[in-house]
Amino acid sequence: MTSIPADADRAAPAGARRALTVAVVQAAAPLFDTPAAVAKAGDLIRAAAGRGAEVIVLPEAFIGGYPKGLDFGITVGSRTPAGRDLFRRYHAAAIDVPGPEVETLAALTRELGCHVVVGAVERRHGTLYCVALFLGPDGYLGLHRKLVPTAAERYLWGQGDGSTLPVVDTGTARLGAAICWENYMPLLRTAMYAKGVDLWCAPTVDDRDAWQATMRHIALEGRCFVLAAGQYLRRDALPDDVHPVQGDEPDTVLIGGGSVIVSPLGEVLAGPLRDGEGILTAELDLDDLARARFDLDTTGHYARPDVFTLHVDESPRATVTGG
Repeated sequence: MTSIPADADRAAPAGARRALTVAVVQAAAPLFDTPAAVAKAGDLIRAAAGRGAEVIVLPEAFIGGYPKGLDFGITVGSRTPAGRDLFRRYHAAAIDVPGPEVETLAALTRELGCHVVVGAVERRHGTLYCVALFLGPDGYLGLHRKLVPTAAERYLWGQGDGSTLPVVDTGTARLGAAICWENYMPLLRTAMYAKGVDLWCAPTVDDRDAWQATMRHIALEGRCFVLAAGQYLRRDALPDDVHPVQGDEPDTVLIGGGSVIVSPLGEVLAGPLRDGEGILTAELDLDDLARARFDLDTTGHYARPDVFTLHVDESPRATVTGG
């Protein structure tokens, strides 16, 4: 993992245009079938790279799965044996990081020479974490763990700490990630802006129209490109023996997509994509970053550290320390 200071800006030769082709993938992988999920991720990454994409973003929990509509037998103060066994299946489908599934994807990004951010469910002992994996031409680069799982996600996933807030230098731009409703955390956004994020990667399952406003707002606020990759999931993609609360009609849409790519001035460059799986691509003019930051840099010339300051604790928080 390479984190770099926010002021390490690059200067291009006079008249040279700095361009970067990016892609966001809208899809879902089979639930409880990790080999199939990794294979599908690999196919989609290869397809996006085949369109010239140098940075590719896949949705939240793509590997490990997002169990939309499943309640795991939870009511306040009570769990059921069936719900516990469903969690056992979900736990078994998660991946170790590092581990063989990560290495499979790392081998692919080494082969293709591209950078990838992919959502996954990480298994660490008895706890699962929703994570964004960073991979590149050098293989596995590190991860970000979701700081606050949203609502009922909290009985599935643990909380990340401040030690996994990376910014990855691709050689042409800086990548950072915020997963789904982390994008609504103003202090997290501020911390990431201070690290000089150029490409804000947002793996998500939020398919609401309001999400589009959030993505455009972050692009404007952070003066960064936003790459939001959402899942598209129908009932017929789930195993027959699980029953989402939305019903069992095969064509019921559980997650409706909405993937989008936005410029640093809030202009939609591609998407939002609806009604199916697909890949959005855009060629970015990286000089738009400087053009946009001319009049707004929220942690630079538009900051007031004499009035407002933010302390970020990036130390690992271990439950047990010592020998």
